[in-house]
Amino acid sequence: MKNEFKTEPLSEILGIKVKGLDLRNALDNKIKYKLQKLLAEYCVLCLPNQDLSAEDQIRFANIFGRADSERRPKSTGDLKKSAKRGVMFVSNIRENGVPIGSLPDGEMQFHSDGAHRQFPYRATTLYGIKIPSKGGNTMFSNLQAAYDALSPNIKDQIKNLKTQTVYDYTAQNRETIGADPILPRAQHELIKVHPVTGRKSIYVSRLMTEKIVGMDLDQSENLLAQLFDHAEKPEFIYSHKWSPGDLIIWDNRSTNHARTDFPAEEQRLLRRYTVSDPDSPLGN
Repeated sequence: MKNEFKTEPLSEILGIKVKGLDLRNALDNKIKYKLQKLLAEYCVLCLPNQDLSAEDQIRFANIFGRADSERRPKSTGDLKKSAKRGVMFVSNIRENGVPIGSLPDGEMQFHSDGAHRQFPYRATTLYGIKIPSKGGNTMFSNLQAAYDALSPNIKDQIKNLKTQTVYDYTAQNRETIGADPILPRAQHELIKVHPVTGRKSIYVSRLMTEKIVGMDLDQSENLLAQLFDHAEKPEFIYSHKWSPGDLIIWDNRSTNHARTDFPAEEQRLLRRYTVSDPDSPLGN
């Protein structure tokens, strides 16, 4: 069993490429521990040149918590169905005119998976199966570095604030975010402390953070806009250009991610399994 690997940085701001592991094989506990530590420290891991079944990907995801491995229905807007944690296919492919994927096509703004839940996903794994010739990059923003770079005045202003987060399948921009009152929502501390490293993040995202709790809506929107713009500065972002066989795992407690657009005539297919805290409820 080959259980040694080499690493190299994905970028200066975050991310590590892990080379030499074949994830079709089980990993020993020493390697699992090293991978857990790398994810906590570097926020994003990329393991290239993999040839993975769904079971292989689930086994890998389980290293970092509880893999959400049930089959999840397509994103039809049915909120009861969308509450289920499970596998998703991220794709623009259609069969008989019906999307096979569970998420919208095209560009997607920065967000953190599961932030609309009381118990968000700990991490997300995404495996590249079909990749377009250009575009479709996944961009990652280092929310810990973004917090560190805030001014002392802003840090003091936000230290005790809570946000309300919503997941809205249909919102195109912040003018329509959360327009439906029955959409799934959750409240979280604006500053998230990582349970492993103790580092602080600004836990907000343009796609999902609806408002700051208890604040006038105009004031809330102005402060959130500042934080969104800050977290999306180029110096905090790594943009990953996918290759078939890439497996990426990212820490939702320390990063946001977004997707760039890609040619509509080309196919894109990735398989996603999220990772939850083992003690969190399955449906929330």
